[in-house]
Amino acid sequence: MAPRRLGALLMVFLVISPALLDRSVAEPDSRWEAKRRLLREKVRRMFYHAYDNYMTHAFPHDELKPLTKTFTDSLSELGNLKLEHLPQDYNGSALTLIESLSSLVILGNNTEFEKAVFWLSENLRFDVDARINLFECNIRVLGGLVSAHILATDSTDRLVQGSYKNQLLFLAKDLGERFLPAFDTPTGLPYAWINLKHGVTADETTETSTSGCGSLILEMGTLSRLTGDPRFESAALRALRKLWSMRSSLNLLGTTLDVETGEWIEYSSGIGAGVDSFYEYLFKAYILFGKEDYWRMFHSAYLAVQKYFRHGPWYHEADMRTGKATYWQLTSLQAFWPGLQVLVGDVAAANSTHREFVHVWKKFGVIPERYLLDHQMVHPTEKYYPLRPELAESTFYLYQATKDPWYIEVGESMVNSLNQYTKVEGGFASVRDVTTMQLEDHQHSFFLAETCKYLYLLFDDQFLVNQNYVFTTEGHPLPVTRDWQERLPETFIPSNWTFVEADKRTRRASAMSLRLCPASSTPSHGQRMESACHIPDAWDSHRCSTDEECGIDSSTCRRRSCSMAGYCGLWLSL
Repeated sequence: MAPRRLGALLMVFLVISPALLDRSVAEPDSRWEAKRRLLREKVRRMFYHAYDNYMTHAFPHDELKPLTKTFTDSLSELGNLKLEHLPQDYNGSALTLIESLSSLVILGNNTEFEKAVFWLSENLRFDVDARINLFECNIRVLGGLVSAHILATDSTDRLVQGSYKNQLLFLAKDLGERFLPAFDTPTGLPYAWINLKHGVTADETTETSTSGCGSLILEMGTLSRLTGDPRFESAALRALRKLWSMRSSLNLLGTTLDVETGEWIEYSSGIGAGVDSFYEYLFKAYILFGKEDYWRMFHSAYLAVQKYFRHGPWYHEADMRTGKATYWQLTSLQAFWPGLQVLVGDVAAANSTHREFVHVWKKFGVIPERYLLDHQMVHPTEKYYPLRPELAESTFYLYQATKDPWYIEVGESMVNSLNQYTKVEGGFASVRDVTTMQLEDHQHSFFLAETCKYLYLLFDDQFLVNQNYVFTTEGHPLPVTRDWQERLPETFIPSNWTFVEADKRTRRASAMSLRLCPASSTPSHGQRMESACHIPDAWDSHRCSTDEECGIDSSTCRRRSCSMAGYCGLWLSL
């Protein structure tokens, strides 16, 4: 996965775009291209089956109830946002419409995109007495608005020229300003809940999650770059830095904390619910904004995850203070991790974990919300599958990185399962119990924002040609642009081999420290670049008594083992 030369500043390998892929990878043959076109059309029909039913039976309410063909405004995490020109007793935010904006563009439906943009411009208002969840409203509503604004202005043929006058950006700024009182705490960590009209109420809970206060920087940072108002990015960055300062000596964080005291409430954590997007946003913020702080935090956090959470292809949970395993379980949200590893360049590790998730998917037909690894069974109370997108997301990234047609087959299996088990006359329904495939009357907005989007991009990546985007945790694309980058890298050579001068000596630099993909060949000087997956041996002398004292080889990403003579090495591969 060697990056092609770009005149832009950095990290060309990090942004998923066909234009940046290694041309040494063989292009899929015509048979696979024909299959991709067929599957693309299947996903297109899935999207419009879900979207049209929402517009017919639920719009402008929040989400569709596909079994009864009714609507719901009961999303407790988003509250109820009222719309102008509607009856006073109406509650709803047209959430699914907001979430569908970028998907409409990716599917090439500029006409529907334009209609949606102008409807929201005329009707959506945030001056309402509504208690909303900051994290969810940020990734879904603010993220949807800023992304759609960028898509509305980056091409003159999407909207009638001169008809769009930044209305979505004005809405986004209004919403962002209503977020700011949540950050007015002694620690700078934001409250999880805030009232859009009245701010933080006196009896508001002070408990939040790591994701809740550490996954705001992409949307709020983008809002600052678009408006020129630094308050949004500054608030999100202050919270992120404070959160990082609360890490343990092992560079691990917990799951929940108190925003007033800055004390941890839940010390056990992993890469799943409550923490997942924290890791994702550290790295993606570095791609988007180029600030070195993001890289340093992510680098340390990633190595800690590999050391304390990883067990073969799986990732268990552990106590942030000791690193000791606490819960041996798979959660569906963890399926985002292989996609993140592709961006890092740790493709071999990403593939290994991804295949285990695919195995679970094929076992049940979908992925259960929680699967107990130590008992090899579904969690007794979390058997549901709410149409989550994470496995589709990672499959898309892995196909982009490798062009291996096996990932097309995985995507085909997912499309077939979704149509077989979740498609109903009124849309797509969540699965209440994966062991019986009993359905639940709910079509989540992220099915249109992410699940259908990533499946479509897996089979048709035309949207990404000659474009560099970072996708938010809700699947909203944000462009990587030179103007938003804080600084150029200290060393940039348009090849896969980079050297750093220090003390008049040339020394090897790691892939992670230089944001390059793992080496795939040996350069002329005879040394291979250290790869992103490197875990050092326990002792500098490389002496060992067990395999556990040996790390991951820095150039091949293979696990080292302990020899009979007591030294770590790649003995099993000799």
